[in-house]
Amino acid sequence: MKQGIFTVASNKNIAANTWEMVLLGDTSGITAPGQFVNIQLDGMFLRRPISVCHWEEGSLTIVYKAVGRGTEHMTSLGTGAGLDVLTGLGNGYDLTKCGEKILLIGGGAGVAPMFGLCEALAKSGKQIKVILGFNTADEVYYAEKFEKLGADTVITTVDGSLGVQGFVTAAMDCDYDYFCTCGPEPMLKAVYAASKTSGQMSFEERMGCGFGACVGCTCETKYGHKRICKDGPVLEKEEIIW
Repeated sequence: MKQGIFTVASNKNIAANTWEMVLLGDTSGITAPGQFVNIQLDGMFLRRPISVCHWEEGSLTIVYKAVGRGTEHMTSLGTGAGLDVLTGLGNGYDLTKCGEKILLIGGGAGVAPMFGLCEALAKSGKQIKVILGFNTADEVYYAEKFEKLGADTVITTVDGSLGVQGFVTAAMDCDYDYFCTCGPEPMLKAVYAASKTSGQMSFEERMGCGFGACVGCTCETKYGHKRICKDGPVLEKEEIIW
C-alpha cells in the first residue's frame, strides 16, 4: 500500500450517472488488475474505495457511479484538483490461473476492473470474450475499448434497449475454460450458478479502512474468514459461501 497526493487530469461523464477520472501520481503500488484505490474527500470521514480501471507509470484511471454524497462530490472535481489516495489495495486477479479461453463478465461499475484485466490478458495472447451488463442502453460504456483490445464483446441490457435482452447470464452459453467477473452481489450469485468452470469473482463491499485493520468487511469462506479489502476483493469460486 502507498499513500500519495494525486492530481486530477480529467473528470468526465461517459454514460448515465457514470464518470471517468484520470489521476496523475505515483502508481508503483499497483501490481495487478482488480486492485483498488481509497480516496479521501474533503469533509468526509471515510475514504471512497474505487476499482482501478487502467494504470501505467504516473497515471491511473477510475470509473465511478455518482450514487451518494461522496461520489457526487467527486463529479465536481476539476482539472488540477489534488486528492489524497491510498493505492495498491487488495489482491487482484491471478493471471496465472487463467486458461486460454477467458470469459470476462462485468456489471455496471464492475465493468471498469474488467478492462484492466482484459488489457493484461490481451498482452499474453489469450482468447477473450467479454460480457458487459447494464440496465439500459444509456448506461453502456467502454464497449468499443474492449473491442479495440481484440475481445469478442457482448452487451446485455435488462430492458433490451441494446444488445442481448436480460442479465449477463443470458449471454453465458459460450465456449470458455475460465471466467473472471466483477459486479453487484446478485449478479455474482447468478454467474456462480450459471458458470461451467473455475473462476475468480471480485466483490463490491462497504469498507472502513480499506487495508484490513478494522475487519469491517470480513466475510466467511470455506477456508475461514477473509477481509474483502485485504484478502480480496477477488476470491476464487471454489472458496465462496453464499
